[in-house]
Amino acid sequence: MGVYIKGTGRYLPERVVTNEDFTKIVETSDEWITTRTGIKQRHLSNGEPTWYMGLQAAKQAMASASITAEEIDLILHTSVTPDYQFPSMACVLQGKLGAVHATGIDINCACAAFVYAVDMAEKYLASGAYRNILIVSAENLTKTVDYTDRSTCVLFGDGAGAAVLSASDGMYASCLGAEGENANKIVAELAPPQNAFMEPSLCPAYEKLVELPAGKEHFMHMDGGEVYKFSTRVIASSIEAACARAGITPADLDWVVSHQANERIIQTGASRLKLPLEKFYMNISRYGNTSSASIPIGLDEMAEQGLLKRGQKIALVGFGAGLVYGAAVLTY
Repeated sequence: MGVYIKGTGRYLPERVVTNEDFTKIVETSDEWITTRTGIKQRHLSNGEPTWYMGLQAAKQAMASASITAEEIDLILHTSVTPDYQFPSMACVLQGKLGAVHATGIDINCACAAFVYAVDMAEKYLASGAYRNILIVSAENLTKTVDYTDRSTCVLFGDGAGAAVLSASDGMYASCLGAEGENANKIVAELAPPQNAFMEPSLCPAYEKLVELPAGKEHFMHMDGGEVYKFSTRVIASSIEAACARAGITPADLDWVVSHQANERIIQTGASRLKLPLEKFYMNISRYGNTSSASIPIGLDEMAEQGLLKRGQKIALVGFGAGLVYGAAVLTY
């Protein structure tokens, strides 16, 4: 059993920050950013919480799918930047939407999370337990960004994408994986555990993944070189594996919708797969890296532009903190 993408939606904050704007706060240039990443601008939250961005994308996706909130059976919410440790973002959205018959699950698989949500949705739909599943990927990444670190602060933007999925008899296969031994390559800490009786220094299990600069533990820290090598490797290998499981080759794909992390990563993936770059949808120049939101934002733009046709074979691929990766091949 496959998955049918009934509808899509997206939300981007109104505030647009260009590369030139960054030259006013860090030592950089438009040329330096563009040649290394392909990014020209990004949308930054001006106070919109993560749930609000997700809600706007969800409403668009539901309208596109021509379904009501009462028809949603399950909400899968993906984010590395939720507004709360609890309650879950899926529950917040369920209440805001009035999806009274839906249950909800939060997924933290970083930039691959939308692919993981699609794969989870396919399993639920195949079981017959649910008919309409709403996936919402919303990210407020800039609240984790250190704006004194020129190597990372220029990369990220905020936004949300959403999709409504139901079961179909089309093609579906996936390849998901993780390399947790490298979990320390992209890190942002929560506040350390504490209570009135705890002495962390005496606890043998009190160990950090990586020592971070004092006072900046809660900002994102990334080993850019290692993450780049990981990403350029798995973007091709995961698509190849998913295609093999689907009984097709990468050459049979009409579109590849990749996580938008870096233009060079996508170019390398296309080269290794021996596919023309034109088969890879790219919007990184306008949005930067929006983590799990980047793939559904891309899908919604493609649908709006008439690029997606029913029956086309498409691959979704994501990779990021964890280190985690995933590819799904499906019939649109």
